[in-house]
Amino acid sequence: MAEKFSLKDHLFNAQTVGQLAAEFAAGVSGFDAAAFMAQAMAGLPERELMARMEWLADCIAVQLADDFPTMAVQLEASMPPRLDPDRQDGDFGRFIHAVPGILAARHGLEHHRARAMALIHEATQRFSMEFYIRHFLNRWPEETLADLTRWAHDENYHVRRLVSEGTRPRLPWAVNVGLTTAQRLPLLDELHSDRTRYVTRSVANHLNDLSKIDPDAVLARLESWRDSSQQDAKELDWIRRHALRTLVKKGHSGAMTVLGYEPDAPVRATLTLAQTSVAMGNALVFDVVLNSDTDLPVLVDYCITFARASGKVAQKVFKLKAVMIVAGVPLTLPKSHKFNGTMSTFALHVGAHVITVQVNGRNAAQADFTLVA
Repeated sequence: MAEKFSLKDHLFNAQTVGQLAAEFAAGVSGFDAAAFMAQAMAGLPERELMARMEWLADCIAVQLADDFPTMAVQLEASMPPRLDPDRQDGDFGRFIHAVPGILAARHGLEHHRARAMALIHEATQRFSMEFYIRHFLNRWPEETLADLTRWAHDENYHVRRLVSEGTRPRLPWAVNVGLTTAQRLPLLDELHSDRTRYVTRSVANHLNDLSKIDPDAVLARLESWRDSSQQDAKELDWIRRHALRTLVKKGHSGAMTVLGYEPDAPVRATLTLAQTSVAMGNALVFDVVLNSDTDLPVLVDYCITFARASGKVAQKVFKLKAVMIVAGVPLTLPKSHKFNGTMSTFALHVGAHVITVQVNGRNAAQADFTLVA
């Protein structure tokens, strides 16, 4: 049996920690790489992923200067080269290089805000400082927002991305920030026309977070960006679709309208299952047939209502197809949905299930089936 993949061990191991030791040995006079390695590696097994970053910072800090300005110089001297500025997308950096951000928040937050922000500006060009900038937003909101407003025009796209990613309402693994919608949106106004997908993906994810809190504000902003014509039309369409994915799954009529779909489109749908009983590990095979008396675009999803061990149910929405219906011509959409009984993130349970076809966010057809062992 294959050994289970461990992300924390993939990111933090003798090789990666050894690289970090070498960088600090080269950047800080008298840094004892062997002592750091021994201490750091001994403490890794008992810690989870995020705690391992904090632990590496603990082990490094004991060999750095006590005063933060000197510490900041040492941290900058130990940084690896900047991430490739030509890659343009997906170059998040390496988790071992979170150390400067951790120490900036620990030692620079209260009495050395400006120096700490300068350190974060440099560090985020090696590893995203999205987790650590949030401490400064909470402690110094006006000053930090002023810095971020300037950074939205930085020549380095990693810095520009940080402006959006670091202020997201629901950034995974990160502390909450007490910003209002009105404080966030002006930053996104500056970034939505960015020519780098890494930045616009963050803008879209930010809006998706915000749509769970203030959907009307998100829809209004997307409309204003369309009217401003600052972004390439194709890229702005991508931003809209990515930003509204949660609202689309909820069948939000306003989101459908912004995306060009009529919420109450006169579409007739039939759903036919190849079987009404599906064994765990097998697939539910079905066809959706759509008919309309007019040509119109449709967004077709399907929702499965899953049985749960508690006796309650849970629903998940899945994409099927975005397509144009031609008047009077039946459109058949075949699909196979596999029920993987080994999933760890969403355990499946035998029992009665329901599949519902949604057209432009509205329920259009439904059928029952049973999942069996």
